[in-house]
Amino acid sequence: MPHNSNGAGLAIPWRWIIAASPVYHRGPMSILFLLLAAAVAAEDPNWPQWRGPSRNGVSTETGLPLEWGATDNLLWKTAIEGRGHSSPIVWGNRVFLTTDIEGEPIEGASAPNHIRDGEVYLHPDSQSGDRRHTLKVVALDADTGAVLWSRTAHDGRVFDNRHRINTYASPTAVADGERVYAYFGSEGLLAYDFDGALVWRLDFGDLPSWGHGQGTSPLLYRELLVLQVDRNQGEGSFIAAFDRATGREVWRSRRNERINYSSPLLVETRTGAQIVTTSYDVVISYDPSTGRELWRSEGFLGNAVPTPVASDTTVFVVSGYPDKLTKAIRIPQGNAELPEVLWEYKKGSGYTPSPLLYGGYLYLVSDKGVLTCLDPKSGTVVYEGGRFPVPSFVRASPVAWEDKILLAGEEGDLVVVQAGSSHKVLAVNSLGELIIASPAIAAGRLYLRGASHIYAVGARGR
Repeated sequence: MPHNSNGAGLAIPWRWIIAASPVYHRGPMSILFLLLAAAVAAEDPNWPQWRGPSRNGVSTETGLPLEWGATDNLLWKTAIEGRGHSSPIVWGNRVFLTTDIEGEPIEGASAPNHIRDGEVYLHPDSQSGDRRHTLKVVALDADTGAVLWSRTAHDGRVFDNRHRINTYASPTAVADGERVYAYFGSEGLLAYDFDGALVWRLDFGDLPSWGHGQGTSPLLYRELLVLQVDRNQGEGSFIAAFDRATGREVWRSRRNERINYSSPLLVETRTGAQIVTTSYDVVISYDPSTGRELWRSEGFLGNAVPTPVASDTTVFVVSGYPDKLTKAIRIPQGNAELPEVLWEYKKGSGYTPSPLLYGGYLYLVSDKGVLTCLDPKSGTVVYEGGRFPVPSFVRASPVAWEDKILLAGEEGDLVVVQAGSSHKVLAVNSLGELIIASPAIAAGRLYLRGASHIYAVGARGR
């Protein structure tokens, strides 16, 4: 029996039902089905992957506390050995995350040389490729924070350097009620059952990353696990789907895109599901069942780090370096249609925070925590300059629930902002430790990962 909070078996995310439904897109029946799908989404208490059930950072939870502290609404706090920027994920009574424990230097170990423009390239912030790293997948009890099990996915030398701020445990894991899947780049993609037994493991060989490390997180689609793997200057890059139960490769599409750190997005359009990917040069959409390319549009000529967000007609892609650029791309709804850039906005975005599409507005977060609110239809500025009340760098992506937006600052401050057409700070809280991982929301709780602890915040007695 798959693990689930109510013991009733595997809860099926609503987007799988939509994608499989024979009545979808058929007049009034499609409307009825969308209402049913929304109801299923509202009942799903899980946060199974990067940015949640729909990969957009939005939760249907209500009644979460706005303020918390050592004795107020903090349900538990658990120390986690090592570092990791992966977000917590939640399924039923399980919380999963990955961590990277750095050890001593390994004699003779060194990172590969990266060649750019015919010369050896070494980023000034690259480090740590010559040390032992122990990469782990950890499961905790969602009610108590107790560590249920910890499994070593890799122990020893790593292939490439990483950026000094990054870790070798930055991609967020995925859970489906039966298994949890963790991606560590060159160090493998692994599946464990909910009791911690290794089910399968895949090795993709050496994946050069300009010495920055990995950032992309796997994506769930029906019975598939989809992974975007872009390498240095594009040679050997690909996107592929694997059978979740066995690890068998179902399809693979070659990509010529240079290394990026964005994660693929599943978009439910009016004519079916698509997987949208971003990169330095191009935005590409794929058929999630076959890997066939559906359309492409010009990229940023900049780094692709934030994960895009989308409605059923428009995808919003964001880059924050070297130039700030947000683009709204109309999604083709038929074979004869081409993508169309509806508008561009050249301010407001940050290097790592993903955008938030919520309540009829599109929100951008800058590196310094300044919030910009746009009209997603026109790109018109609703407001800009919504400042973080305490000075802080922001690397985490925002999450939202019940007309509220949560922003996490690197210094440990968490700010709750009122969603809507004007900027209003509702509460400011602090964990007292570094925060780079993005928050998760599930079953009446906020899960917050700091540099050395994970926290559960919720109304006591709920």
